[in-house]
Amino acid sequence: MAGTRISISGVGKQPPLILPNQLTGAGQGAVQMRIKSSQSSGERLSQSKSMVLQDPDLPPKPISRHRRNQSQHNIGGAGAAESPVVLKGEYLNKAKISDGGKKLRKNWTSTWVVLETDQLLFYKESKQEALTNLKSGCRPDGVDLCGAMIEWTTERSSRKNVVQITTSSGSEFLLQADNYPTICKWHDAMKRTAESLSTNAGGQVCGKPGIRRANSTEYLPRHGLSGKTLSLPRPAPESPSAKESKPEHRRSLIFKSSKLNYSMSDSADKNGVKNRLKKFITRRPSMKTLQEKGIIKDRVFGCHLLGLCEREGTTVPKFVRQCVEAVEKRGLDADGIYRVSGNLATIQKLRFLVDQEEEFNLDDSQWEDIHVVTGALKLFFRELPEPLFPFRFFEPFVEAIKTKEGKQKVQAMKKLVLQLPKPNQDTMKVLFKHLQRILTCSQKNLMSTQGISIVFGPTLMWPELDCGDMAVNMVYQNQIVEFILIESPEIFGLDKK
Repeated sequence: MAGTRISISGVGKQPPLILPNQLTGAGQGAVQMRIKSSQSSGERLSQSKSMVLQDPDLPPKPISRHRRNQSQHNIGGAGAAESPVVLKGEYLNKAKISDGGKKLRKNWTSTWVVLETDQLLFYKESKQEALTNLKSGCRPDGVDLCGAMIEWTTERSSRKNVVQITTSSGSEFLLQADNYPTICKWHDAMKRTAESLSTNAGGQVCGKPGIRRANSTEYLPRHGLSGKTLSLPRPAPESPSAKESKPEHRRSLIFKSSKLNYSMSDSADKNGVKNRLKKFITRRPSMKTLQEKGIIKDRVFGCHLLGLCEREGTTVPKFVRQCVEAVEKRGLDADGIYRVSGNLATIQKLRFLVDQEEEFNLDDSQWEDIHVVTGALKLFFRELPEPLFPFRFFEPFVEAIKTKEGKQKVQAMKKLVLQLPKPNQDTMKVLFKHLQRILTCSQKNLMSTQGISIVFGPTLMWPELDCGDMAVNMVYQNQIVEFILIESPEIFGLDKK
């Protein structure tokens, strides 16, 4: 009988048979019997025997006795992959934060997004308006969802309702919408599409065998997948010239998410880079040895005032005297002297020469701008590890400035100044004498005692610990410097000019 098909169950009770009242198709007289069971159709299919009676002229087909898992059958049901979802265009906020593993600056833009069966398209305008641009050869930006990871993220952006898309090539995108149901709809649709494309690839990621490592464009080889347990061999060295590693025991990793914890430190160790760096660090000479050999020289900027003066054999740093002489020579009439900032790059160049103890002349044309010299002098005092007014004298000076009676305040200030270390006392005397000369030309340089105190107050003194009110401390700093500047002839014994 041509085309007669009989299905006989090999396990359990004989199921009822359904005989059609009318035969359809070309094969007249054919009898078709099949199992009618809506429950566990995949299980009965895997445990049943099929016998097909064909025409004698056709060779019989071999019967496969191999039992397969239900997930390997291309049948519908719970185990089958969901079909891709196509969403029409909608405006979403998009930001590309990585391109092939290279980090990019995050820049949010409103984009018309369309979800196709295998990719995500980004238009600058709506798709209907973009059709005219497509005719001229303009194509939208596309993201291949095959092998991509779709997940919610709160770490990559401070915005709410953000979805991160990580493609198989290592690029990363962020999608965001103010309306949570809208972005949730897109998240579910993109996730189903990505899972469907990966499943249809037959255990491969877009034609590439293996599993993509998280945040990377590399792939790990698949060797056996049973349930959620994957056995992976130890990764081989990346360098082709490296020796082959000995086979080691494989370890089983349980996947609780789509990411793998993987490190390439083992490969680096095999090349000996880490060990060589350790040996280099442990064998490097000490700072004292380098200074004795002259490889590293003592700095001027950032050096303690006492140590610098001992090294130079003086009580006033050489650089301070040079700056004071240069300003008094050609900067007393400069408008806004010490208040106007000089070119920072030129100031740093001068600082480098001073630290390297190279010969320089402040009268040279490259230091023609007097504000560069004044800026370097202020930078020198700011870079001191301990200010010109030492930390232990900060509170006594604050208490002295609170004295109401004028003569007692002068005597309190003078007493504190005489208690300072000799380098601090002499340097302070030279500096305030210089600032007194600045005030004698105040009609030309437009600088007053208050203006100078605002500049030099935070530069010459500050508390050791940032405690208390910073604004209150700044007021005291300015008042102390201004009072010493006004009373400097009495405090330092200077001649009034």
